[in-house]
Amino acid sequence: MDRDATAKPRLVPPSHGFAWMVQSLSLIRLPAGRLLLIGLLMQLILGLSQLPLIGLLIMLSVPGLTAGLLQAFHVTARGGAPDIRLLFGPLTSSAHSGRLFAMGALIFAVGVVCISLLLSGSDLALDPAVLERIEQGDVDAVSSLNQEAVGRIALALLVGVAVSGTLSYFTIPLIWFGNRKLGAALAVGLKGLVANWRPFLLLGLGLAVVLLPVGLVSAVLFGLAGTGGGMSVLIMGLIMLLLMLFQLLLFGTQYCAYRDIFGIDEPSAPASADDDSQLLA
Repeated sequence: MDRDATAKPRLVPPSHGFAWMVQSLSLIRLPAGRLLLIGLLMQLILGLSQLPLIGLLIMLSVPGLTAGLLQAFHVTARGGAPDIRLLFGPLTSSAHSGRLFAMGALIFAVGVVCISLLLSGSDLALDPAVLERIEQGDVDAVSSLNQEAVGRIALALLVGVAVSGTLSYFTIPLIWFGNRKLGAALAVGLKGLVANWRPFLLLGLGLAVVLLPVGLVSAVLFGLAGTGGGMSVLIMGLIMLLLMLFQLLLFGTQYCAYRDIFGIDEPSAPASADDDSQLLA
């Protein structure tokens, strides 16, 4: 059994919040382009969530994809070169996929409840079709609303993301790396977050400092792209690259925080064919 399966959250100093950012940046730089490529593939898959037939399945797969990206960070931290197939490992793991899909269903339900509660009493809440399109990320549905409705939707989405992110932050790696059941992972994960609120406060402040120039540069580039011309595609590509790097930073800090607070001996993923052959030998 993995040591992490019975580990309890450690209490770490507040300065570790900043250290997680530094460690995450170091990991992203190690295998040039590999983590970025895996993150890009994940975003392309998530972009299909707007499709009516497979959108729900993709949304339920988010925790599994997140675990796969965290596994890629783990391989990188151990000096390896992450393979793009790692992204799908948790979704194909018979021991973990059910729990991760259940976590996806919980996140989806929490998001729907948060949006419904915050939009209750408005005309928008009476239109389930529009609400469903917004929940699936349909930009056209949002652009057709007035400013007040857009503000309420933005607040609802922000609260939904915050609540879902809090629930899943340590739960996903505890399921994948720690081999925990969903209920136990939720309880222990929330305990780890609350007990270490000081380093997470410092982490949040550090991420906000990084996000400020990223947002400003993206806004400037977006304005330049709006002028049209042949450079628009290149500029939009630069914006996507900036946002992708920031998102990788977030996943990297999630991995580093989990490793610091809970510890990781070995991943719970099945051994590769090479590992099997070495064991047989």
